[in-house]
Amino acid sequence: MNKLYKYAALLAVPAALMTASSCTDLSETLYDQVASNNYYNTKNDVIRAVLRPFEHGFWSIQNRHVLNEESADQLITPTRGDWWDDGGRWARLHRHKWLVTNGEAQSEFNGCYQGIGQANKVIEDLDKLSASKFGFSEDEFKNLRAQNHVLRAWFYIRLLDAFRNIYLSQSFYDQSKNSKEQVPPKEIFDFIEKDLKEALPELAKKTSLGGNGKLEGQWTQAGAAALLVRLYMNAKVYIGEDHFADAEQYAQDIVDGKYGTYAVADRWDAAFDWDNENCDEVIFAFPSSGETHWHYKGDMYWWSVPSKANDWLHDTKSREGSHNIKYSASPSYNPKGEKYNYELGMPIAQFKKYPSDVRLKMYKNLGNGRREGMFIYGKIQYTDDNGNTQYLKDHHDQYTLDLRDAVGKFGGTDGSKWLDKAASRLEDGDDNSGWMFAKYPLYSDYEENQQFEADYCEVRLPEIIYSLAECKLRKGDTSGAAKLLNSVRKRNYPSSDWSTVLYAPEGAATLDMKEMLAEWGREFFAEGRRRIDLIRFGKFGNAWWDKDADADNHTEIFPFHTEILNTHTGMKQNPGYN
Repeated sequence: MNKLYKYAALLAVPAALMTASSCTDLSETLYDQVASNNYYNTKNDVIRAVLRPFEHGFWSIQNRHVLNEESADQLITPTRGDWWDDGGRWARLHRHKWLVTNGEAQSEFNGCYQGIGQANKVIEDLDKLSASKFGFSEDEFKNLRAQNHVLRAWFYIRLLDAFRNIYLSQSFYDQSKNSKEQVPPKEIFDFIEKDLKEALPELAKKTSLGGNGKLEGQWTQAGAAALLVRLYMNAKVYIGEDHFADAEQYAQDIVDGKYGTYAVADRWDAAFDWDNENCDEVIFAFPSSGETHWHYKGDMYWWSVPSKANDWLHDTKSREGSHNIKYSASPSYNPKGEKYNYELGMPIAQFKKYPSDVRLKMYKNLGNGRREGMFIYGKIQYTDDNGNTQYLKDHHDQYTLDLRDAVGKFGGTDGSKWLDKAASRLEDGDDNSGWMFAKYPLYSDYEENQQFEADYCEVRLPEIIYSLAECKLRKGDTSGAAKLLNSVRKRNYPSSDWSTVLYAPEGAATLDMKEMLAEWGREFFAEGRRRIDLIRFGKFGNAWWDKDADADNHTEIFPFHTEILNTHTGMKQNPGYN
């Protein structure tokens, strides 16, 4: 077992470094119980310290997922009878009606700066330590330090993305090096760029196919280069500068193998499956285990299936308890069964544009650690403990579920029957509203050692290929862009359909900027990035189901909660928020 975090979990870790409270207690002073000069005594001490910010980073993906998906056009959380109103929180996010007092983005702000503080401490501690004293070579020590530089840059990209106007923290020990007020976004952009470029040559490089092996869970050269691609792809949004040429160069270098050896998997779900440490399209992932699996929590993929799905999936032994019916795909139809005509949203209709897409199959565990399909819809049949055929019911056991691609109070109506009214809002939902999904597998308890084994895939090769394709499309090379996209897309369709579903010139499908955005949505459905893609394409303020067009673009960045402004007294509220 090469999983970095699993190895670290076996070590005796002091409470001040690894307690869960360090992720949730925002008033905590990091490492306040262990002095650095007393803590670093063995090689394992160094490894533990280096890993601590990574575990925090893994935990923090939950905050980003909520903000980037609930505020975008593809995922919704409708009210389901007496569940999921939550004071209108999900409706506010969906309709871009968040306020300073809501504090919707507070956890993202605090979580990222906590991670930055932890990374700062590791970087400065390693600067003062001797590699040979702890049995490291100089190159190994540089690699450990460089990984925390990259992790810090990853946090800063998220802050730049969510808030734009932030303060710069680059030292744990010398507060004079940290700004007391916001600095221009360009200064943060330059800081990230410099951090990544300087760290990149000191990182390890994956040299062969067959998975990440001992590099699993570590930032590599390709991982750092991928973050530069992300930074450059959105530079026009962040700082008003066009860096698509830079994004294209780094993306091309990654695809060409300059920063390591990677390959697109032959099936769409390989990067999300329980053994995805062996998947060559995974560039960086947070290793998961029975102890640490933050993407299998409620604010992410544990609550993207029906509330009683345990009866169907037989995963009741999980420490996460029952599932919950939180996330659904935004609807393609109104309650009368009439199709909407929105440009955005309607993700199921976007998938069905190419109806032979294997991801459209009903999710099913096939046994032996494999699954098929991504979506959950219609009636859900299962066999109970007595061998009888049953169907999943709603959370109050009042009616048999029959999930459809619409939002309404359908109750016990058959899926082929619709309601008399066309009006539909988030407040009108029930347990039947919207297709659900399983991006990561939800294997049975009986499939030993596979529950929660799927690493959380943060960067995978298709993101780089799609970025490269978008860059080519923006400069008019439609054919080059199409071929790149097809190199990924062809795995989603039977080869007999390639002549119709692949983009021209390899097929008959048409590629333009509208289709490029739609394809980003299909390939990266529910992966926590939809918001920034919409912003980059100038579509975030548009109308979609149950959302009017925004009056202006101030909602492209989030406000700072009052507690944040009170804590950082030199900061000013973002424009557009009172």
